[in-house]
Amino acid sequence: MTLTLKNVKKKYGSVKAVDGVSFEVKPGELMGLIGPNGAGKSTTIRMVMNIIAPDSGEILFDGRNISDKDFDRIGYLPEERGIYKKFKVSAVLKYFASLKSKSAKETSGKIDEWLEKLGLPEWRERKVEELSKGMSQKVQFIAAVLHDPEIIFLDEPFAGLDPVSSEVIREAVQNLSDQGKTIIFSTHIMEQAEKICDSIFLIDKGKEVVYGALDGIKEKFGKNSVQMEFDGDLGFLKNTGLVSDIISYPRWVEIKLAPGKTPDDLLSAVAGKVSVKRFEVTRPSLQKIFIDLVGGKRAEK
Repeated sequence: MTLTLKNVKKKYGSVKAVDGVSFEVKPGELMGLIGPNGAGKSTTIRMVMNIIAPDSGEILFDGRNISDKDFDRIGYLPEERGIYKKFKVSAVLKYFASLKSKSAKETSGKIDEWLEKLGLPEWRERKVEELSKGMSQKVQFIAAVLHDPEIIFLDEPFAGLDPVSSEVIREAVQNLSDQGKTIIFSTHIMEQAEKICDSIFLIDKGKEVVYGALDGIKEKFGKNSVQMEFDGDLGFLKNTGLVSDIISYPRWVEIKLAPGKTPDDLLSAVAGKVSVKRFEVTRPSLQKIFIDLVGGKRAEK
């Protein structure tokens, strides 16, 4: 199922929550709807889901307006979590599948398959209130995809998950994409988006900032970045004129070279001053692009 948005707008009073958003997502494509908190991501998804109505613009499924029957072909994991705590996991999943016109007979085997995939087979007949937060989120993910939807919306699916659980969900999302599902993945965590997305739509204050294939966007922003793991102190680089920006991570840095400077210049400057463990010339990370396009503007305000 192809999803198309054309100049979609939504206001709340004087606030333009979504201001002229246009994009298209095709079967098998995994698009990251990314941006800072309050950028308009969830509002966009809620309009597509017909939870709220746009003020103007078009939202099309396979080139036509959505019908009631189309909702059985859509899966949705909302940002706001919550499932019935007093019910057993299997009962909750059967109930959500029934809302998508699936019978208990049709879904019973699939429930077992999904619980096995996500490491929860022994929790099938346990009450939801006995689950940890991460387990509960996995159950909600299953509820969103159990009816075998053609198009899937995932709003901050990794929020609050530990690294192991995040990887399990990431693999499940990738498998669904490989099966030809159309997936829109909303997040403000750039690392997650970079790992799994084919394309991105970066939104800020309701407006498009950048949109397109992830590889193309990274290519557009050049190859003047270096990632380096090291032991020591790189503080001296700020006064050398070699770099225009440095982003520090727990064990490495991403360095944007100043105009006219080369990776060889940088390597010569750090040689003997720090112990270099990895030195890689690369395209800028999505995190770096995000900060360049959005972070600076917000910091100025």
